[in-house]
Parts: sequence; C-alpha cells; structure tokens
Amino acid sequence: MPEPNEELVLDRLIHEPGRLAILTVLSSVKSADFVFLQRTTGLTKGNLSSHLTRLEEAGLVKITKSFVLKKPNTNVELTKVGRQRIVEHWNRLDRLKNLSQPKGEG
Repeated sequence: MPEPNEELVLDRLIHEPGRLAILTVLSSVKSADFVFLQRTTGLTKGNLSSHLTRLEEAGLVKITKSFVLKKPNTNVELTKVGRQRIVEHWNRLDRLKNLSQPKGEG
C-alpha cells in the first residue's frame, strides 16, 4: 500500500467533529465564553470541557477563568499556533476536495 501524501493527511486532533466545531467558531471571533461555545457547537458542558482541555494541552487555545459580576466566567481564544493549525486544516480539506472533483468542475 502506498504511503499517504503527508500534505493531505488530516490532523486527527483538529478533525474530530467537536473540536473542529470549537476551532471553527473561535477562528471567526477574537474570543468566546464557555456558554457561547456551548450554544454554537451544541456540545454538552462535559463534552465541551473535555475538548477544550485537549485543545489547551496541545497549545491551540488559551483558557482564562475570571469572575464577571461575581459569576465565574471561562473565556477561550485561539493561540497563534491554533489559528495557524485551523487554517492549515481547512486548506488541506480544500486540497482533498479538489483532488476528488472531476477535471473541469470547480
């Protein structure tokens, strides 16, 4: 079996649907709080928390915990590395899509 083209191999950390949803949302905003991410991704609190932990451990997101009007607030933003990796991931998906389209279709 031939070796896969490294440039087309998907990043499994990012490609997991829940994490891809989180990173996609974060790539379109400066930062987001936990509740906003939960509502926009449709993930449960536990699932979102678990995915955020994995992304933080990998250095893709920065998590800041604080209090807003005496209520705990968790804020999440992409790191520079996270922003680069999600862009690379979408570019890789585009290349894969283009490979699968018959010549002459856009």
